[in-house]
Amino acid sequence: MTIRHACGAIIAAWIIGFSAALTAAPPLASSMPTLAPLVNTVTPAVVNIAVLTRSPMQDNPLFRDPFFRRFFELPDTPSRPQLSAGSGVIVDSARGYVLTNNHVVRNAQRVVVTLKDRRTFEAKLVGADPGTDIAVLKIDPKNLTAIKFGDSDAMTVGDFVVAIGNPFGLGQTVTSGIVSALGRTGLSEEGYEDFIQTDASINPGNSGGALVNLRGELIGVNTAIIGPAGGNVGIGFAVPSNMARAVMEQIVRYGEVRRGRFGVDAQDLTPDLAQALGVANVDGAVVTQVEPGSPAEKAGLRTKDVIIALNGKPVRGAADARNRIGLAAIGEDLQVKVLRNGKPAIVKVKIAAPFTLSSIEGREVQQFPGAAFANIERGMPMFGRVSGVLVVRVEQDSAAFFAGLRPGDIIQGVNRRKVGSVQEFQNVLRSADGVVALTLLRGDARVTLILR
Repeated sequence: MTIRHACGAIIAAWIIGFSAALTAAPPLASSMPTLAPLVNTVTPAVVNIAVLTRSPMQDNPLFRDPFFRRFFELPDTPSRPQLSAGSGVIVDSARGYVLTNNHVVRNAQRVVVTLKDRRTFEAKLVGADPGTDIAVLKIDPKNLTAIKFGDSDAMTVGDFVVAIGNPFGLGQTVTSGIVSALGRTGLSEEGYEDFIQTDASINPGNSGGALVNLRGELIGVNTAIIGPAGGNVGIGFAVPSNMARAVMEQIVRYGEVRRGRFGVDAQDLTPDLAQALGVANVDGAVVTQVEPGSPAEKAGLRTKDVIIALNGKPVRGAADARNRIGLAAIGEDLQVKVLRNGKPAIVKVKIAAPFTLSSIEGREVQQFPGAAFANIERGMPMFGRVSGVLVVRVEQDSAAFFAGLRPGDIIQGVNRRKVGSVQEFQNVLRSADGVVALTLLRGDARVTLILR
């Protein structure tokens, strides 16, 4: 066979393979490559969402005060509620559950879902999770079509995908592309991120829509774009279906995502760290701190352990580990595979209920009626990290409240004298004469309260 014939055979084979990939159902009579059969199957499950939201003036009681409005020369008629549009995906036709983005329905007064056949339904918000930007709506389950969940972990870069949504409120629109990247993070400062990146056109209004594979399975919920003018430039992001499904299951069950307590800080395993720790792995999360009294400490996790798998699935890095731990249910036994001194070990960590101030029994102090204080003891997240006295409760309109104390404050000093326990705090207060200066931590800020 000549080189020309060989090249021709390779090109012909590539065209045949490409055509087969694009034809996700029996070909049409024209035998042309087409996505039409796939689109006809999945688009009835993708809905348009109209949202009526409260205006800023409605949220602020000052804007409703006539004197305030006259003083600042504001118009007598408050700004009208705002109408916005987004997309959603029916994932349970029997119960009428619709997946969308949290930012689509945030502050919504009313949500109306419109199907492809133009039927409209008033939707009820079941719950939302800002951390993953996922929300669940419920509509009347009458003759609905749902999309089956696909395995987003099985997707690879280069796989063909189709994005369906309601860009700019125009109506249902279908675009196609490929998976451009996996495991994208860093789009926001907070949140659980593990985005699928795609070059399928995603524009404002596509949020909450479907990203499907060529089998017609949901592998992502479209959520964000990067564009200089808010439009598509070939970089769009979707929440993986496995993450969206786990969030939905908790929202349906509890009305929210109940994240438990694990108790470690971690960072990505870099080549330098891998060499220093004597491990050959290139992926993983290095434990940098174990919270005293936490489930992780009780299970035996240690600093310098390299987490390489959770429940049998490999861990790419610290963000991946955080995402997976954040979706674990309270009470679940999480199987953690680590490398310790270069050798593999399995640790089982039972996810505990999150730490809350209300679970701590505090003591009252005579000088601050209406408040309760506690020592920072083993098992508390701040134990070993900071010393002082924890303000557990502060009653509304009490003397302690008007003094400026708030639940969660950590009192570290009184009149420049350090205090590390409630007893020390009481002793210093008894010896104080006149003015009392409290030095405390409130979040990441240091605050001084001057009391007379």
